[in-house]
Amino acid sequence: MDVTQFLAGNLPAFVFCVLILGLLIGSFLNVVIHRLPKMMQRDWQAQAREILELPEEPKGETYNLVLPHSCCPHCQHEIRAWENVPVISYLLLRGRCSGCKARISKRYPLVELSCGLLSAYVAYHFGFGWQTGAALLLTWGLLAMSLIDVDHQLLPDALVLPLLWLGLIVNHFGLFATPADALWGAVAGYLSLWSVYWLFKLLTGKEGMGYGDFKLLALLGAWGGWQVLPLTILLSSLVGAVLGVIMLRLRNAETSTPIPFGPYLAIAGWIALLWGDQITGTYLQFAGFK
Repeated sequence: MDVTQFLAGNLPAFVFCVLILGLLIGSFLNVVIHRLPKMMQRDWQAQAREILELPEEPKGETYNLVLPHSCCPHCQHEIRAWENVPVISYLLLRGRCSGCKARISKRYPLVELSCGLLSAYVAYHFGFGWQTGAALLLTWGLLAMSLIDVDHQLLPDALVLPLLWLGLIVNHFGLFATPADALWGAVAGYLSLWSVYWLFKLLTGKEGMGYGDFKLLALLGAWGGWQVLPLTILLSSLVGAVLGVIMLRLRNAETSTPIPFGPYLAIAGWIALLWGDQITGTYLQFAGFK
């Protein structure tokens, strides 16, 4: 029996392997969350200088998702392999840099742990198969773009658009929805928030959300079909309203303070993809329609 056959027939072992994989991917997502916005800013600045016909800035060191190697922001100590083991290294180092003893943000192990647990649940929910592989890519992408949106109020096209197209591709094979449902899910997802945006802007003269939110809902529609959109919009609105008020009160911020909507859409869309049918069925039964 080869490894593939063993994992296909042993769900606990498969879930455990995906958990480890998720922890490793979570470590890489920390790099993506930190560096991708900076890479985009550098690219925008270079384009602006070209448009304005300004001289190019001197080329500095290579900066991408691989180079330079991760280091402590305080003392520039380069992080060694044993210091980069997801979660475990943080615990062994007691949350401090081995060089200067400065505190390491708890966010790093929390992202790794969240990615690992979410990945493990996806494996448990779908079992061994193509659905798990596709759903893992979606989960990792949603986690990365949600945290970038929290930090910068930005949903990068570099993450959103490839996942949107991937949703249409995987549903060409009917993994989560029919090709037609996926296509119209993407269309309806984009147009629904686009319509709300322009209606709000015409009534108030203000922009209520960004174009990235339209693309994100289109992405979710491409993965789950148009059927997941009503539940996604409802859940994201409810969670966003409740958590938004709590966050404003905790920060003593004004109601005009912008709050990223992307994370709520991502959470709601992920839930709708995994449990949409059960949630809708339970609601209809509770309301007496079934």
